[in-house]
Amino acid sequence: MPSAPSPTPALPRDLPVWEHAAACLRGQVGVVLLCVLQSEGSSPGRQGFKMAVTATELVGSIGGGIMEHKFVELARSMAGKDAAGPALRHQVHRKEAAIDRSGLICSGEQWVLVFPLSSRHLPTVEAIGQVLRTHAGGALRLSAAQGLQLLPAATGYSFRSGPAWEYSERLGFRDQVTIVGGGHVGLALSRVLATLDLELTVLDDRPDLNTHQLNPYAHHKRTVAYDTLAQEIPPGPHQYVILMSFGYRTDLLALRQLLAHPVRYLGVMGSAAKIRELLATLRAEGATAQQLARVRAPIGLPIHSRTPEEIAISVAAELIQERNRPEQRG
Repeated sequence: MPSAPSPTPALPRDLPVWEHAAACLRGQVGVVLLCVLQSEGSSPGRQGFKMAVTATELVGSIGGGIMEHKFVELARSMAGKDAAGPALRHQVHRKEAAIDRSGLICSGEQWVLVFPLSSRHLPTVEAIGQVLRTHAGGALRLSAAQGLQLLPAATGYSFRSGPAWEYSERLGFRDQVTIVGGGHVGLALSRVLATLDLELTVLDDRPDLNTHQLNPYAHHKRTVAYDTLAQEIPPGPHQYVILMSFGYRTDLLALRQLLAHPVRYLGVMGSAAKIRELLATLRAEGATAQQLARVRAPIGLPIHSRTPEEIAISVAAELIQERNRPEQRG
């Protein structure tokens, strides 16, 4: 009986959309790109969700439901028509809306782009797919003035509405997670996070740690010295850092490096007693109340988790909770 294939690091969720679009263009099949350029409030499909639509096939999603169905039908009416240009549609998900009513009542708003692709777009579509496969870095720009472009890396997402509309996004994973500690819990957490559309890095200071070296879920694995940790983790509002190293000493060393490092989330695994001791030591060393308030510890939602797998679920749930806070989305 053949063995099951080994797991591999997850690829960005947009990759199948661009691969399908490229295959259609190579085969001279009419295909239209749908993309959510902005979303506010309670809306199906967040900013950056995409679909590739042909007369018979769909790849990806812009949120599902009646709203998606309407746009799929619109896209199919435009597929393969060289004269069809991009159409930007504002959708208001409230039944009392006087204009742009979507048919949904979930109270949000979004802007959806319908962008017919043609053979002239094929080189750019293929290049976008290559960037997503290799994590090479780059930016997608869609605009009324320039159409579809691949540009050097951008830092985030931006959208400008109106006749001169323009949208850009950093290609690849929107959010990046760094796990400091490649032990059994780090491996279990990697397995869970690999399903959540996150770029995953695992760092450890032990060169021969088997659970680190054999981790099949991480996009990046490195053996590093914890006293240079800040140099290993890029700053930014889409960076999440989780400390679950070998013990108290290494967690303290890592925290000293990262307390002033500007990331979205900084969490530490450990018992309540260990966390109290860590914070007390840092406070005695001169850490400010503001710095210590950034530390989420002990990490994980309180579900009385015990095993590495249960701890992984609790930590992943807390990350989802943080990532989806309404004031932080976008």
